[in-house]
Amino acid sequence: MFNRAEIIHQNFLEKVKQENLPISLSSTTPNDAGLTKEILWDLFESQVMSRILDLEARRLKETGDCFYTISSSGHESNAVWGSVFPLTDMAFVHYRSCAFMMQRSKQLVGSTPLYDTMLSYMASSEDPIAGGRHKVFGSYPLNVPPQTSTIASHLPKAVGTALSIGKAKDLKYPFAKLTENALVLCSFGDASANHSTAVGAINSSLWIAHQNIPLPLIFICEDNGIGISVPTPSQWIESQYKERPGLYYLFCDGLNICDVYHKAKLAEQFCRSRKKPVFLHMKTVRLLGHAGSDMEVSYRSLNQIEQNEKNDPLLHTARTLIENKWAHSYDILNLYEKLILQVQAIGKITKTRPKYLKSEEVRSSLTACQFPNQVEVPPNKLNFIDILGREASKLEQPQHLAKMINFCLYEMLLQYPGALIFGEDVAQKGGVYNVTDGLWRNFGPRRVFNSLLDEQTILGSAIGLAHNGFLPIPEIQFLAYVHNAEDQIRGEAATLAFFSQGQYTNGMVVRVAGLPYQKGFGGHFHNDNSLAIFRDIPGVIIAVPSNGEDAVKMFRTCMRMAWEQGRVVIFVEPIALYMTKDLHQPNDKQWSFHYPWPRTSDAEAPLGQGQVYGSGKDLVILTYGNGYYLSRQALPLIETQTGMSLKIVDLRWLAPIDEDFLKKSIGTSTKVLIVDECRKTGSISEWLTTFMVEHFTLLPKIKILAADDCFIPLGPAAAAGLPSRDQIVSAAVELLSPSKNNFDSSGVSL
Repeated sequence: MFNRAEIIHQNFLEKVKQENLPISLSSTTPNDAGLTKEILWDLFESQVMSRILDLEARRLKETGDCFYTISSSGHESNAVWGSVFPLTDMAFVHYRSCAFMMQRSKQLVGSTPLYDTMLSYMASSEDPIAGGRHKVFGSYPLNVPPQTSTIASHLPKAVGTALSIGKAKDLKYPFAKLTENALVLCSFGDASANHSTAVGAINSSLWIAHQNIPLPLIFICEDNGIGISVPTPSQWIESQYKERPGLYYLFCDGLNICDVYHKAKLAEQFCRSRKKPVFLHMKTVRLLGHAGSDMEVSYRSLNQIEQNEKNDPLLHTARTLIENKWAHSYDILNLYEKLILQVQAIGKITKTRPKYLKSEEVRSSLTACQFPNQVEVPPNKLNFIDILGREASKLEQPQHLAKMINFCLYEMLLQYPGALIFGEDVAQKGGVYNVTDGLWRNFGPRRVFNSLLDEQTILGSAIGLAHNGFLPIPEIQFLAYVHNAEDQIRGEAATLAFFSQGQYTNGMVVRVAGLPYQKGFGGHFHNDNSLAIFRDIPGVIIAVPSNGEDAVKMFRTCMRMAWEQGRVVIFVEPIALYMTKDLHQPNDKQWSFHYPWPRTSDAEAPLGQGQVYGSGKDLVILTYGNGYYLSRQALPLIETQTGMSLKIVDLRWLAPIDEDFLKKSIGTSTKVLIVDECRKTGSISEWLTTFMVEHFTLLPKIKILAADDCFIPLGPAAAAGLPSRDQIVSAAVELLSPSKNNFDSSGVSL
């Protein structure tokens, strides 16, 4: 009763031998679908390959050799997608897509799909896509980026990739990876269709298509009627998507491979010719439960389970072959038994293949890039001045942070033909703070454009655009808005290189306006002061400039890293410093800077290295962003009150941090003040303190001045819980007072 894998296996053998096969509810015949004997037999072979892999994975799981048992059983008709759609069509696939991978592999001479899949089941380091880091369906030669998600978080990037195809054609973009006639496949389950990510992605595709923007995208919903243990209501998918304006809906019977093939052909023809989104709905069954550890009898009756097993898609395809006299039962059984022996032999080999055991081996692909892009030459001064027009005169004058970033975006669009700027209000309006002002007028709507007010779409589109060779610069309007879509960075963008060994990358620079101290706006949604959301994502670069000159140099570094190495970058822009021009007195212009020209030896800021102000050794202040600005304000007051000299370190980068630079900057100072505008819990101050404890034999006296562990309120109290200039002065004076100068050899205050 409990070993359903063995029951399904025996059912197939007995029913084919007796030719006691189920009848399809769909009447579509091979002739209707244009299926030949050769094509149908080929598809059936892929279905059987997928099934035997599932059965062998279950068997090897019991011996401790296999680490993945989410099966594709019941979904084997997705082999059709691997036949109908050529390798030039990128595919983002469902995690039950084994038959698809088997069939698609047949388009590539010399491929070894059974062996490759078994390597991934065994978590072998020789797995060609992920190196055994996870069982993913993906392949660089097959144009299938790896997907780890069991929900629908890959749908937004499928939308972005489809959007990129027409954009590349319009721009005559030379680095596009997809042909202008390509389309994008995106498969997912009926339960995943309910996730907000799927709902948003499908909505955004219709929003795009409604404006007659080309979007050659086929959504494939493989509907088995259940999500883990939760049934999908009858007719739910049809009721939601059959009558959606602008969405070409097609239904196919996943138990009748002829019907699936016929509808797939219709979907392919419509999508490729019309460049409009298609919703291909395949109704099927789920066999073997959700995964190997799933006791399906705990939530489904035995009768329900057996009814699904009677409708095994392999039995339905076998019936079609026999009825059309294209195969005898013994031909089918011979194929089945031959593949069992083949897969078992492969299993004996692959379970002995090497696995990663060391952490450095696992980490090696975090920021890997197997196919780096060529260096793009910065624009010369004349081109830059020419594109700026009347604004060019401001280059000779000191400017605030917002204008410097604006100039830098002009420069980046000139330097990188694949650079695209998009987000909420960034086009005609020029952004909430005018940081993107003029870019839409000068570079046009194909390169600077507004998005939906949906962060999942913004970030997902960036991933998809990067898949086709573009260099996206998406804008998130306020830091707190990232929380609406953080999985697009955490679960999708940041994991791509890791799970593909650097074969796939999605380099981008995500501009995020954020951090506290704003005047005019209030409340935590516009004054968010936590960067912990980014800091625990492995491999992501986090840049936080405090002034215009550094912002330009850092942005150049970020763009180069994103373009050449496919890095994912978060560029946090302190809103409160956007328009700040002065440091100590009104009109002193000490926080206004001249634009640093490209093509100079110091045109970029070294990744991970901060900026040091002053050379004093009595006290070192470690800070960034607004904290650096406030520390600079506090500096003369501290030195006047104490008569001692200070050094202020603007970290600039919160990930990665150059540890040698940090050690050298702290030097032999016996006192360190950390000024952190983010909430103390989870802030960089915790890491900095730990770093000093671990790396300094004589531990300096450390004091942390960070924001309260509280949300920021509206009104006059908006800065009440944040570090201030006067608090920095007080904390520094306290550290430098004689009573604080006594330490034992461990650095502990006496």
